[in-house]
Amino acid sequence: MSTPAAAVTLREITAETVRTVCDLQVRPEQQAFVASNAVSIAQAHFDAKAWFRAIYAGEEPVGFVMLSLDEKTPEYCIWRFMIDARHQGRGYGRAALELAIDAIRGRPGATEVLLSYVPAPGGPEAFYRQAGFQPTGQVIEGEVVMKRLL
Repeated sequence: MSTPAAAVTLREITAETVRTVCDLQVRPEQQAFVASNAVSIAQAHFDAKAWFRAIYAGEEPVGFVMLSLDEKTPEYCIWRFMIDARHQGRGYGRAALELAIDAIRGRPGATEVLLSYVPAPGGPEAFYRQAGFQPTGQVIEGEVVMKRLL
């Protein structure tokens, strides 16, 4: 995997950028693995634990990440994560995933990051394993749960 040529950052989504972020899409064969950004943003506005950002490479939006930050439990999850089809394979996903994990690190009681994925050919399992996530043995609503220790 190549190192990103442009600096990867996570930025708040604004009225000016929301349409562009909503237009980002994974490859057609990946669409069964992640909700659209529009659905994710709508859900985030009704869940107090949701924290979401656009993923930028330089000045261009290339993806979306949404975390579930429950400091009371404490439980910290990567709820949604996607890189637009045109920008995959450039290292942006790996860099953005580390930034999302950094957003969790240092929160009260944060010792691990959880995520889940749909187990199917072409799914993100290998990507998450390469990033240090390991299966927990749990399956919730058909999705395999993984964790990474902080």
